[in-house]
Amino acid sequence: MKTSARNLLKGKVKKVTKGAVNTEVVVEVGGGAKVVSIITKASAEKLGLKKGKKIYAVIKASDVMIATN
Repeated sequence: MKTSARNLLKGKVKKVTKGAVNTEVVVEVGGGAKVVSIITKASAEKLGLKKGKKIYAVIKASDVMIATN
């Protein structure tokens, strides 16, 4: 797999919640951290996403915001 995205996080599917059009995918990426993604239902089916499957969370963004309290 080759990608131009700068952030590629190896993880495992923790939870898949299917909706009428979209699917929410929770990915555990290590140290207890989780990444949540909303993708189309068709994409989730095409990727064969299910709990426990090893996947990559690919993050492509032009901006990363930082906040403090």
